[in-house]
Order: sequence, then structure tokens, then C-alpha cells
Amino acid sequence: MFGSTFPRLLNYGGGRSNNPQDVHAVTSPTNSPHQHQRSNFKSALEHIPVPESFYRGLHVFKVNAKGKLEPVTLTISNDKFIISVLPRPLKLERNSSNGVGGGIGISGRSISSSSNSLIRPGILSRGRSNNNSVGSTTGSIGTLNSIDGMESITGGGLALNINGTATIDIGSIDRIQSGQNTLLFEKARQRDKKQTMAQRTLSGIPLLEESRSFSLIFRGAKTLDIMVDEGVDREMILYVLNSIVTEYGRAKTKVGNEVLLLRYIWNDVDRDDSNTINEKEMGEMLNRINFQVEKKNHSAVYQTFAKTLGLSKEQRKAGLTFDQCVTLLHKTKRDSWQVKPVKQLFYDIFGQYMNNNKVRKKVSAESFLNRFLQPVQGEEGRTIDDVMKIFSGLHELELADVANHITQPNYISLEQFEAYLLSRGNDIFNPEREKMNKSCMTKPLSEYWINSSHNTYLTGHQLTGLSSVEMYSKALYRGCRCIELDIWDGGRDELTGSPIPVVYHGHTMTSKILFEDIIKAIQVFLMLHPKTYPLILSLENHCSVPFQQIMASQLKSILGDQLFVPDESALKGPLPSPLHLRGKVLLKGRRTVGANDDYEYDSDADDELTELQSVWTDKTTVTGKTHKSVKIAPELTKLTFLHGTKFHTWEESMSSLPHHMHSFSESRVMTLFKRNQQQKWVIYNQTHMSRAFPSGTRIDSSNFSPILAWSAGCQMAALNIQTPDEALFVNGGRFRENGGVGYVLKPSILMMKEEIEPRSTHLKVKILSGSCLPKPKGLSFGECINPYVKITLFDCHDGKEVYSSQATKAVFNNGFSPIWNFEDTFHLDVKNSSVAVMQFTVWNKNSLPKDDEVIASASVPISCMRQGIRSVQLFDENMTRSGAFDFASLLVLVTIEHGQAEI
Repeated sequence: MFGSTFPRLLNYGGGRSNNPQDVHAVTSPTNSPHQHQRSNFKSALEHIPVPESFYRGLHVFKVNAKGKLEPVTLTISNDKFIISVLPRPLKLERNSSNGVGGGIGISGRSISSSSNSLIRPGILSRGRSNNNSVGSTTGSIGTLNSIDGMESITGGGLALNINGTATIDIGSIDRIQSGQNTLLFEKARQRDKKQTMAQRTLSGIPLLEESRSFSLIFRGAKTLDIMVDEGVDREMILYVLNSIVTEYGRAKTKVGNEVLLLRYIWNDVDRDDSNTINEKEMGEMLNRINFQVEKKNHSAVYQTFAKTLGLSKEQRKAGLTFDQCVTLLHKTKRDSWQVKPVKQLFYDIFGQYMNNNKVRKKVSAESFLNRFLQPVQGEEGRTIDDVMKIFSGLHELELADVANHITQPNYISLEQFEAYLLSRGNDIFNPEREKMNKSCMTKPLSEYWINSSHNTYLTGHQLTGLSSVEMYSKALYRGCRCIELDIWDGGRDELTGSPIPVVYHGHTMTSKILFEDIIKAIQVFLMLHPKTYPLILSLENHCSVPFQQIMASQLKSILGDQLFVPDESALKGPLPSPLHLRGKVLLKGRRTVGANDDYEYDSDADDELTELQSVWTDKTTVTGKTHKSVKIAPELTKLTFLHGTKFHTWEESMSSLPHHMHSFSESRVMTLFKRNQQQKWVIYNQTHMSRAFPSGTRIDSSNFSPILAWSAGCQMAALNIQTPDEALFVNGGRFRENGGVGYVLKPSILMMKEEIEPRSTHLKVKILSGSCLPKPKGLSFGECINPYVKITLFDCHDGKEVYSSQATKAVFNNGFSPIWNFEDTFHLDVKNSSVAVMQFTVWNKNSLPKDDEVIASASVPISCMRQGIRSVQLFDENMTRSGAFDFASLLVLVTIEHGQAEI
């Protein structure tokens, strides 16, 4: 299994070092015999061409939190790492020729930022503004200069300073999308419809124009929504930004975490823009990285470190450079009374002394393979060629100058060994299972778990929340491939009288959005991702026939050939494969059955409303009885493939055609298991499809655990993606597998006709340390965190979900390099390895347990977990690793003891 080395690692104890060299030791870069010639990540983007106008500032309009367009200037910093949004006043002047009332006209299409002209483009904010608006009144009529609502896009990668400048770090950007597919643009369109021409002329704000619009999506959920001014080239902006984001993604793989972290926070703490860090700024830097040093000690720390570097008095006064600050972070991480787990592991695996009796400072490729990769990590198939590729990447890494950099290609140093341990290549999630496997996409749809969303349109509460088209884009980019639409009769077009189908949570006060807008958003996604594996639209159709006819017309006209229209062979034969349906949209709903349409259909809404009415007594809010049969328009029937039917008996269900399927509420899922019917459900799911969804009583949009449904082979366990709870994180971990395409082949045990005992596994887990942990929600302000790690197993056994959780102690005032150092061994017995998921969650300890905050998490299916000394790459609540989460990780030690072999 692990060989003789691994038990010693598990039994290692923490404590103080007996070696005096471990305490306060530092190597001056000027004395390093192997000075590392660095590429300097801070200059990584300099070669990308950017028009001079972008540096000076492009005139655009930003959509604020109320849906109002505000004139702003969009700029990029000289190093191209920072996008800034500066207030831009519109000057109004009297003009008797414009034909409006008192004669107010607009000038300033090419004016600069007037009172903000002294703000350097690209300067980063110093925290959240205390005011929601910044304004001034100048000139004969006035200069309109509002930043109303800017606070809605602050924090977690974008911030606002006292001058009204908002900024986004390139490292925080997840994607850039053209058009107007966000909630704020929806608000802006609604506002546009309400404004009269006189009001628009008075304000100087133009009509919305989709061809001039785009959005920056950052930290998974936040948006900066822009419409460029007339004469500004939107395509140029998109090309430049996409080029920069792409290059940033490539360049960041060549640097160590400390370098990446410092670059990310650099403009936060370099307040005077001197490109150096003074004594005061050093204290802010340490707080920013979550390493607390009392203010009274800032000066001593700064002066001592500067002297160690050999800096003169004048140089110390000038401040520390970026490279010197990287060295400071390295020293901060290395120098403390605690023995570092990586150093213990390095010596234990490879020996503390080399053949010449000197303390070990390097390790050879052969030792790395034979003493580490194979016996400890269990990577038996690795070769010396694999090791040399790993070493080549480590030699290219930009690390601190004080690191013992090895120039020999077949050796690495302790620092490079640590960089490998914390790298994505050493992730506990098996990278082979994370890769997309096209060869496994040829099975019928029924043989996959499918990433699914429930009430996709909702942004929050099930009764009073907002509905938004943006949620469909979020779901699709999150990997969901089954999305839900509850469609109802809306109004009629004022000019044509044509029906307008709308989407919202029926019998509630949630807002309404247009069915047509959702389909357009889906088409935009498919246009950008034409090879997407099939999208399933789960239609909860409550519309009358005329509205259904419009739905069918809109589906065909917008999606065109991308809409899968089933023929007789598709309806009578086995279910097609994801590969066969690649790039297509399938409809799940109700089909006409027989001339009288007297069948019993399956509707999520029935179960939801029944459950909801049992706990909600305000009949003015929730009205109506259980939904009755709605006649299906032939035009819509022809387009629908997956046909929802009521469940009666498994015998009847198994005799139905493969494209017939069931939906079960959370409570009905539990009932099936209580009645020991899960194996019959397993067999049904081998040839048919089913969907499970949260109980209607979850009005707060919380989620149920998908584990039980998955264990029965249920393909679609639909969750509320707007709610970042444990269940959603479990779902995110499951669908990291197979390249995040939204389809994961079910384990073989779920394709057996006979019931087989699931594979069991025993896990031993030690949490060793953390690295570069951010503040809650990735904020740039606040106290240093007190992190602790909670590990939770989501499992099932004997028809019941098994949930177990254990936690470490908190490490106070250190999120930069917290050490738990082998203090506890957590034992976990996994009953169903093919379905179970392990979740690692980092929490911030507060004075009251109820106030503890989630910082980051990672969920790993047991079937995808690797043994050994592994990194746990951490994610934010949106399952993204951008911005402050891009370099956050844990180091853990795991043994895996498998029980019964899985068939």
C-alpha cells in the first residue's frame, strides 16, 4: 500500500524544533550562491498591446444596482493587472434648439473626468466607501456625477475608494461576456421602458443598445456591466481584456503562491503608488495576508528585516521592493517556533542528512520517484520521465530569492518540494478523474449523473425572491446541464396582441421574466460553446394552448438546428447518448398522449404546492388548488422528448417507453427508501430517467443532500444553485469529475440487476497546514482570520444518509501559513465509496460559535480521492478559484484502506 515510510509519517508529532537553525534563520539574497534569475510576474502582461486610449480612459456607461446607467471612464493600469472605473460627469448646458422645455442640452461626450483628473488610472481602492454616492455641482447648470449603487460591486475582487474609483483585479475575472445577460442589465431594460424621451434628454443617458454592451463576471457571481459610449470600439475592449485574462492564466502557473498572493494585494497596500512598501504599508500588507503583527512591533520587524537584507538607511527609508517583499513573505512563513510539517516530511522521506553528512538541501529525481511518488503517494505507474517533467516545471517557478534554488535539472530543493506539494498537480482530487473523457460519453443518457438546477430563475427566496435571466447563464457556466423553467400565461403584446409566456414561481410573489429572454440567453451560451453536451430544459408548463404555441415558435426560431426534435425512432428506441446529442437542447415536459389527453402527468409544482400550503397559511400569497391537467399544444408536443409521467408502480414504470420519466420530491425520495424500494428505483434508472428536487417547504431555497438520490441511480438531483450550502458544495465536487461537462458516468454497481453490497473504505486524515487563506468572502479588509478545518463525510448505508463531521482546533491570527502539524488523526468509515463525498471546509473562528464564517471549501468524491501527502485546492462559495482564492490550499495526509472490491 504505502510501504514502510507512511506509518512513520502518520505518527509524527508536532512541537518545537531542537535545531536552533530553524528559528529566525534567513538567507540574504545577496549571499545566495544560486541566485534565481526571475521572470518577474509583475511584468508578465507588459508585452500585450493595449491602445493608448485605454490607458487614458474610455468613455462608457456603468449599470448601477438600481439599473441606472451612469457615465464613467474605464481604464487599465500600466501593468495591465487592474481595471478601473472612474466617475465621469455629464455636463448639461442650456440649448434653446433642442426642443425640450427650458432648453437643456447635453455636452461632454469627450470630456475628461474633471474633478477626478488627478486620480491615476488603475489606482486600487483602500476599502469600502462609507457613502453610496459622490457628487458635485459645477458650471451654469451642473455636473452630474453620481456613483449611486457602486457599493453593490465592492468587495471580493472589486473595491471602491474615497474618490469613487472602483477596481477589478485581472486575477478575479472569471469570464467576459458580450450582450446584456445579467440581472443589472435586466433592471436597466425595465428602467428604459419607463423613461420618457424628455427624462432621458434631461439626464443625458442614452438608450440601451445590446451591440455596445458587455459584462465582466468576477468571483463567480459578481458583475460589472458596461455599455460603451458612441464611437468607442467595444470589440477592441473585449479583445484586449480576453487577451490579458488568457495570458494571466498562463503566466500564473509559472509562479509560487507567495508571489501570486503578493501581486494580487500589491496595489492594495502600495498606497503612495511608489512601487515600494514602507513601514506602515508593511503592517497593512501583513494584515491583508492574514498574518497578525501588533502595530507596536511593525517598526522593529521592518527595520530588522531591512537590515538583514543589507539595506542602507536611505534604502530602508525608500521602502521594500516587490521582490524584497516576496522574501519577507517567505521568511514570515518559514520563521516561527513551530516545526514546519513540510520540513518534517522532507527529512523523514529522504533523510535529514545526505551522503556527505551535510544537512539535506536537495533531493534527486530517482529518490523523488522511489521514495516519495511510488511508496507514499501510491502512484505506482509513474516513471523517471514523469519526474523530470515535474522537476522542469518546478525549476521554472518564480519563488522567493531566499529560497535555496537548485540549478541542477535532476534535483529540487526543499522549497521546490513544498511548491510541488501545494500545487494543483498534487491535488487530492485525482487529475485523471477531473479530465474530460470523451470515450465514456457514448452510453445512453440514463447511465449518467447529470448536473441539475431547481427553479433556476430564482435569485433567492422561493416566495418573494427576484427572478432573473442571469441565473440561467450562471447555472450553465457552473456546469448545470438540466435547468428548470416554470412557464405561465403572461400578458399580451400591446401592439400585436401576441401572447407573452413568462417564467416565475407560480402562486407566489416572485418577479416574472420573459420565457423568450431565457431561450435567447441559452442560445448565446451555445453560440460560445457549440460543443456543449446536451442541455435539458425541464419545462413546468402551466400555459394555455395559445401561449404554448408561442413557446414552440420561440424555441424553434431562436434555437434553430440546436433544438433536438425527436422522431419516431428516438421516441420508441433506447435513450440517445450525450455524444450523439452534443450541442443540442432537449425538452423535458409533457407530451399529448391519446386523443383525449386523459393521462396523468408528473409535475414538480403539485408536490411543491401541496407541501408549501401545509406550512404557509397566507392564502393571499399562495393561492389555488393542486394544479389540474393542462392541454398540450401539438406544436409543443412535437418538440418535447423526455415525457414526465406520474409514478404508480415500478412494474408499470418499467413497461413504459425509455423517454418516459418520473420526478420525485425530496420527501418522496425519503419515502421510497423507507419502503425499501431503492433497488427497484436503481433498476428503473438503468434504462429510464428520473429527477429529484427539494421539498416545497424549503422556502429559503436551501438544499437537500443529493447523496441518497445518486445512490439509487437518479440522474438529476436538482438543487438551488443560488444557495451556497453544504449540499451544493457536495454537488460541485461530484461534477468536477469528467472535465466539469455536467455528465458523470454512474458507477458500475448502479448498472447491476442484482443488489450488491457497496464498496467500503477506511480513511485516515491529518490536516497539516494551510496556505494563503483569504478573509471571508475574499474581502480586502477586516481582522486577521482564526482558521480551523472541518471535514465532513456525506455517505449512505442501509437506505439512510450517513453524515459525520470532525474539526481541528483554531489557529489564531494566521491565515497565511497556519499549522496544525499532525495534531489529530481523523478516522472515517465510508460505507458506499462509489457515491460518498468528503468535504473540507475552512472556517473562521469568532467569539461566538454561531458567528463562525465559512472561508473556503473543497468537496472530493471518495472514488476520486488520492492517498498520500496532498494539497486540497480550495474554492469560494461559487465553486471558483479566482481572486483571493486562486492560491488558497490545505496540506493533508491521507491513507486509504479499501474494503470489498467494487465490481
